[in-house]
This record gives sequence, C-alpha cells and structure tokens, in this order.
Amino acid sequence: MEPPGNATLCRPYTLHTFIPVFLSFIFSVGFLLNCLSLWVFWFRIKPWNPSIILQFNLAISDAVISPAAPMLLIYSFSDHWSFGTFACQYSVFSLSTNMYGGVYFLTLIAIHRYCTIVHSGKWNVLAKNSFITKLCLGLWAFLFLQGLPFFFVLRTSVIDGATKCLSIHQTEQVLLFFIWNWAITILGLLVPFLLTVLCYSLLSQHILRANPMNPQSQTMISRSLVTIGVSLTIFIICYIPVHITRTAGVTIKLFSPESCSLLVKTEAVYYFSWMLSVANCCIDPVLYCFASNRFRKVFMTWANCLYRPNGRNPGVGAQTGATASEEPPTRVLPTLKTTDITVSAVTDSHGL
Repeated sequence: MEPPGNATLCRPYTLHTFIPVFLSFIFSVGFLLNCLSLWVFWFRIKPWNPSIILQFNLAISDAVISPAAPMLLIYSFSDHWSFGTFACQYSVFSLSTNMYGGVYFLTLIAIHRYCTIVHSGKWNVLAKNSFITKLCLGLWAFLFLQGLPFFFVLRTSVIDGATKCLSIHQTEQVLLFFIWNWAITILGLLVPFLLTVLCYSLLSQHILRANPMNPQSQTMISRSLVTIGVSLTIFIICYIPVHITRTAGVTIKLFSPESCSLLVKTEAVYYFSWMLSVANCCIDPVLYCFASNRFRKVFMTWANCLYRPNGRNPGVGAQTGATASEEPPTRVLPTLKTTDITVSAVTDSHGL
C-alpha cells in the first residue's frame, strides 16, 4: 500500500550533470533564434499572409517558455525547487503552452497547407488573414484554458529533503498525473499528429503528380517535401518520445510503485526525452526557412551582413525591401497541364 502524504517508496532519479548543461545550450540558442524569428516576421516580412500568421504564432509559442527558463535551469542544477508554489505552477503552465502550442500550430499549418493547395477552390476562407487571425486567437484561448488548472491543482512536495515541482514521486498527486497524462496524450498529441500525418500524406500524393520536367514544379516539389519532412521530424523527435516515457512513468508509479529500479530507468529516459522536447524551439526556425521563401531571403540577408560587416552585400537593400512587393499575398503563376498542380497554389502565399 502506498504510504500517505509526501512519503515515497522509491528515491527520485538524480539528474545527470549533462541535463542542465544541455538545457542551458538549448534555452540560449532557442531564445536567440526565436528573437530573430519574431523580429523577421514583425519588422521584415510585409504584408502578411495566412501562412506567415500561423508561423508567427508558432514562434510565439516557442518564446513562451523564455520567462520560466531561468527557474527551470536552476531547478535542473540544484534538483531543488526554491521559488515557491506559484512559480512552479507558472513554469508548468509555460511548459504546457510551449509544447502543445507547438503541436497545435504545426497541425494547423498542415491542415492549412493541405486545404489551400489540394482544395483551394473549396476553402477560400483559409486564404483570409482575418479568419486565420481569429483561429489563432481561439487556439491561444484554448491553450490558456488547458493550462489554467495547473494554478489550482498543482502543488510542490518535499521528497527526500528537497522540494519538487511536478515530480512523478509526488505520491499525493499520482492519480491526478495519470488521468491528466492520458487525456492530454490523446487529445493534445495523438489526434493532432494523426491529422498532420493524414494531411501531409494526401498533400504528398498531390504534389508528386506535378510535371517533374517543369522547373517550377521541381522547386515546389523539393521545398514541399522538405517542409513536410521537417514538420514530421519535429513530432517524432520532440513530442512523441516524451509522451511515451511520461505515460510509462505515471503508469508504473500508480500500479507498481514498488518497482523502484524500473521506475528510475523510466525516469532517466523521460528526462532525456524531455530535453528533446524542449529542443523544438531550436528546430522550428528551420521550418520557417523552408516554409517561407520571404523568411529565408531576409534571414540569409541578415546572415550575410554578419559575415560582411564592413562591406555592402550587393542587392541586400533591394532584396530585403522587395520582399513585400515581390511576393504579394496572392501571386498567380502559369498553370500546368490539367494533370499537374496549379503552381499558384504552392507559392509563398501558401507557405511553400
């Protein structure tokens, strides 16, 4: 029988030194990349289109974790939460918003891309900035409501002489963790991932029917497939492993709390997968470069300026300033044969 209160049958896993070092690197690089991404989206890409709006919101979801990052780093170094209950609740809220904001916006990007390319005539509403903006605001409201219960039910616990925040060894909350984990795994990961895979599978079949001899088709196919590959890689590396190991951990803790050796091994794997999940803030900017031609142009211009600080990069001013005029929200290019894809559907106005 499980002991009452904060007692625990098993000693918590001692965090390896590599974990805080890796997190320090990820948070630092992610913070810089997301600041740059937000700067490019806000100041250098005009006018916006639905694809840019979705990518901008994805960048915001990556940046949400930044205020809580210092506390999480100190916690990983000391293995002791010294910031109080509210800070613990806020940090977990930020982690939840960061992870599931990334999942939901990646799914929205996949749905938007599929509908606007494969069914462009039937989903004109998805080409309207006003509708996409309202959709993103609704999703942010959903993310807030999804994370709000943390402020009411989450507590810190003293285990083995150290204060823990959201630890599997918080015996008094193990049933709550188990129920919440399964609900969020199904609704927050499984359903969005299946939708993403379905949309990108159908989209891949569609774009591969394009005329491979047409240079525009070749560019469209290669960029589209790379974008799809990056999106699915983010799911496979950052989101799926942490949900699998977390599910295994809460299940073992609830039904077999005396299996200390198995629990410690599962906890060790969980922390490794959690580090990978945090790395999504560094991988998402790669997606922007492939998904938006305008973002890539501005980003490469900025990178060239870093390498050539004293010399003017030919055409930099024209290239940067032309991003809005060169690629308007809706640009119609010549249509391929009836068996091919309309190239206008896969220009940068749709994020490909």
